[in-house]
Amino acid sequence: MRRKLTYGLMALALITGCSASPAAEPQGAPSTSAAPQTQRPPVVMFLGDSYTAGTGGTPPERTYAGDLARKLGWQAIIGGHPGTGFLARGRVGKNFARLFADQFAWRPAPDMMIIAGGHNDATRRNPLNGLNDAVWQLVNGVKERWPGVPVVLVGPMWGGTPTKQALAVRDAMKTVAGQLQVPFVDPLEEQWVTGDVRRGTGNADLYIRRDRVHPNETGNAYFADRMLSALTKLGMERPTAG
Repeated sequence: MRRKLTYGLMALALITGCSASPAAEPQGAPSTSAAPQTQRPPVVMFLGDSYTAGTGGTPPERTYAGDLARKLGWQAIIGGHPGTGFLARGRVGKNFARLFADQFAWRPAPDMMIIAGGHNDATRRNPLNGLNDAVWQLVNGVKERWPGVPVVLVGPMWGGTPTKQALAVRDAMKTVAGQLQVPFVDPLEEQWVTGDVRRGTGNADLYIRRDRVHPNETGNAYFADRMLSALTKLGMERPTAG
């Protein structure tokens, strides 16, 4: 009986990481009591349209979001769907709020959430109708769901010189970002893409497919670099939830 009892105490000590009578270490020897801890990579969630979630032979891991995560060593969770937006529902029949609920809200809190969209909202007949409320409710909902988690709002991405509707959607998103005090990244103001790929003007022929909308492989890498530069200026390239 004593042998069984002794074995049980030893097993308990191993499980709990404790020792009833630790052996003394030789004087001057390096301590082995604390094992080195490896810092886990930041968990960053991306919610967006086809620029972020991928489309037409470009899976999520090959978009700017996947490339950015690889460059910074993030653990990325990429969601959303082509054709969607804050109001636009695309073929999937869901806007960003519904996609957030389905794909993200049930998960543990990340270290940062990036919401990138507005392109498909700008192609709607009345792009501004209800847009402010939709953006505000989504961003505020994320902040309420995960208090302390940084949220970055990214305005519409475009395959060339933006339309007036795209600029109006951008302005509405930027206003909400200011109201909710979240950082705003503005691809249109920063002129990530200029000109027209079919006319051979600006830099569009380098980065955009012939559909005039989506980035090619080089374009996704370029978008990742531009996003990295924007986040670095904001001091958010190494996110930590607090």
